[in-house]
Amino acid sequence: MGVLKFSVPEIFFGRESLKYSSVCARRLGAEKIFFVTDPGLEQSGWIDVIFEILEEKNLGWVHYSNVSSNPRDWQIEQGAELYQEEGCDVVIALGGGSPMDAAKGIALVASNGGRVHDYEGANRIQRPLPPMIFMPSTAGSGSDISQFAIVTDVERHVKMSIISRTLVPNISIIDPILLTTKSRELIISSAIDAFAHAVESYLSPIAFPVTEIHSLKAMELIIRHLPRALETGCLDDLEQLSIAGTSAAMAFSNAGLGVDHALAHSLGGMLDVVHGLIHPVLLSHVMRFNMAACPEKVADIGRIILGKTLTSPEATARAGIERLESYFASLGVATRLRDIVSSRVNLSQICEMAIQDSCVLSNPRKATVEDMMGICEAAW
Repeated sequence: MGVLKFSVPEIFFGRESLKYSSVCARRLGAEKIFFVTDPGLEQSGWIDVIFEILEEKNLGWVHYSNVSSNPRDWQIEQGAELYQEEGCDVVIALGGGSPMDAAKGIALVASNGGRVHDYEGANRIQRPLPPMIFMPSTAGSGSDISQFAIVTDVERHVKMSIISRTLVPNISIIDPILLTTKSRELIISSAIDAFAHAVESYLSPIAFPVTEIHSLKAMELIIRHLPRALETGCLDDLEQLSIAGTSAAMAFSNAGLGVDHALAHSLGGMLDVVHGLIHPVLLSHVMRFNMAACPEKVADIGRIILGKTLTSPEATARAGIERLESYFASLGVATRLRDIVSSRVNLSQICEMAIQDSCVLSNPRKATVEDMMGICEAAW
């Protein structure tokens, strides 16, 4: 095994950990915070909680909430301009993947200049970003942990992947109590996103023991605790989903993703669908495609889903994939591509866009546009 690296932020995890946000901001030298959220969080009451915490330390802030699901390039540039005009020095984000990815993009453009499009791809960021503190309100995107930012290029209808160690926040504050105000749909989509992160990072050719441990644990926790959390809303189960999302993010940030996410980014960029709800449609078919390259690893995943081992790795893998499809169906989410795409007409264009996504590079089996079309047809 060669030299490997494992990059994560400093993490504060636990109930009521939000109260440490002002202390962390002061420690990073904050005087005026650029605070990024989205309109949904403004209605939840959590923003007022954070403002009270910041006031206790006499911190100033600028509140930016012009962030949509699948954040747009123009929203990033608007935010970066406001950051500079107001003389901010630390970025704080509260929310799901969209506010956190937007906050990364704003910090990037404010400190490095140009347009967010200039940094599409891997390792194109030259200058340090301002300090960042992220507080996830969902248990799935992993943006508070990862080296990734996903931003929609409105003109091209493409979700751009920006990847750099510089995008890892300084501090992640993960308070499971935030999940108690989330809808059933958001809890499901976030947990499924985390599960897909765990699966693809585990199968990645650049996975190694440190990432694999986190991938496997995340899958185990989601399979066990998501149904319980949906049935009872128990904070104990929601907390386990937070742990799962964090573990999955640690894994994929350092081991990468694969074809499932490449297609999901392409579909999301073109059709503006909820990212987490694309995986129940595609993930099982991508796993079948990848079995030829890593049957033992797919069997490991099958063992977690089934809770047992069958007569052979291949049997365990195939049965695990079938059980996963049943598991997704039991959650009441769409499991066929035709349920989220109105026509086959755009599939070729979606696959041609997906093949250019950085996630394809860490898929365990080389995929072509034709292979991706085959996956989409199987999912139809």
